[in-house]
Parts: sequence; C-alpha cells; structure tokens
Amino acid sequence: MNKEELKELLPHREPMLLLDEAELVGDEAHGKITITGDEYFLQGHFPGNPVVPGVIQCEMLAQNCCVLLMGDEEARGATPFYTSLDKVRFKRPVRPGDTVDLVCTITRARGPFRFATGTASVNGEVCCRADMSFALMHEK
Repeated sequence: MNKEELKELLPHREPMLLLDEAELVGDEAHGKITITGDEYFLQGHFPGNPVVPGVIQCEMLAQNCCVLLMGDEEARGATPFYTSLDKVRFKRPVRPGDTVDLVCTITRARGPFRFATGTASVNGEVCCRADMSFALMHEK
C-alpha cells in the first residue's frame, strides 16, 4: 500500500502519518518510512544533530500495527488507541536519510484489546523494539 492507500485504511493524517508504504506478509505488517530531515519532529531534536525521537519511533511501530488491526473484522470502523508500551528498547539512532523498516505482529486479542510486538530497523540494524497494546474504540 502506498501513502494514499494507507489513508483509506488508517485514521492518521499528515503530519502524523508516519508510514510511506506498508504491506501484509502473512500475519505480519511490513512498513517503511524514509526520514528526509524536513519532518516537524526534527526541528528541535537536536539542532545540528537531528535524531528521530524515541516516541516517534514507537508511533511508527503503532501505525504499522494498525495496518494489521484494520484487517481485523472487529476493528473495522474503530479507532485504535495505544493502551501500553512495554519492553521498549532503543538500539541505534535514526537520522535523516535513513529508511526505517518496520515489522509488526499481533500476538493476541482479548475483547477490544490487541497485543502486538514490533521491530524498527535501518539497513538490518535494529533501532527500536517494543511490545504494545491497543484498544479498539468505536464511536458512540
């Protein structure tokens, strides 16, 4: 899926849409985003030494998980909300010019909650790993 196709699936929009493309491969979501250096979150983090903030890396993983979530019949029409982050580890900085590869899997479901794990890497080198959970919230 390209960015326009992702907009049909995900509730996120610029400047918070943090995927350039994604695809489902079996039970995994594989996503990518190339960091250009013009992103709003790099403007002050850090001048002269731009590094993608860890929380933004976690959001990239979450959005990639949403590609999986939106394929779930129960999730259609719901907004996925982060409910937890656990075992988050940052291994290497992400900088302008890097293409971040994201791989996420749903590990279990319980009612409206979905539990997932994800890894972000650049050129095969892990940047971030996290276990996450989401609540699927339907508007009333």
